[in-house]
Amino acid sequence: MGRPADPGRRKRTLARAADYVLANGLAGLSLRPLAAALGTSPRMLLYDFGSKQELVAAVLAEARRRGAARVAEELLPGTATPEERLRGIWAWISAPERAPYVRLFFEVHADAIAHPENYGELGDVVAEWCDTLGVTFRDLADGPADTVTPTMVMALVRGLLLDLAVTGDRERADRAVERFAALLAAGGPLTSPSAGSGT
Repeated sequence: MGRPADPGRRKRTLARAADYVLANGLAGLSLRPLAAALGTSPRMLLYDFGSKQELVAAVLAEARRRGAARVAEELLPGTATPEERLRGIWAWISAPERAPYVRLFFEVHADAIAHPENYGELGDVVAEWCDTLGVTFRDLADGPADTVTPTMVMALVRGLLLDLAVTGDRERADRAVERFAALLAAGGPLTSPSAGSGT
């Protein structure tokens, strides 16, 4: 299928489709009700995106772009200490208004485990967040190629988000973030023996 005749329309449709999926989830998503909600037709959605799978992939990319852009814009090194950046990331991503994004994130990952053939580019989610967190916490990195630091931060935040989504125990999750922030302030646990040593 050729390129869409109106890239601007595709961009607008994608933004509204991402809003729809964030509000309603992916479970049972079909083109007809989605098109009706967007004021278009299934035929036009297929014309702009090629297939339902390509539309879903574009929506997921847009959702993660929004999240990563917010972190990159507001929590870059130099704007705060590492522990303050960690608290800022947690406060933003765990806020009640971000719940649709968090639900979508875990819904996609759970479905990808059962149906990996539908998510050939899902690894991009991890890679993009690793890149964003690598920049955000580069002052803790063990060299420019360090991927362990952003992986640890991502694992902490992702694990606590899942805990919060399942249990609703915000107080315990917040305390866990505070404990980790205190460890950062004390010089660990992300600092390796060679980090900051110049070797």
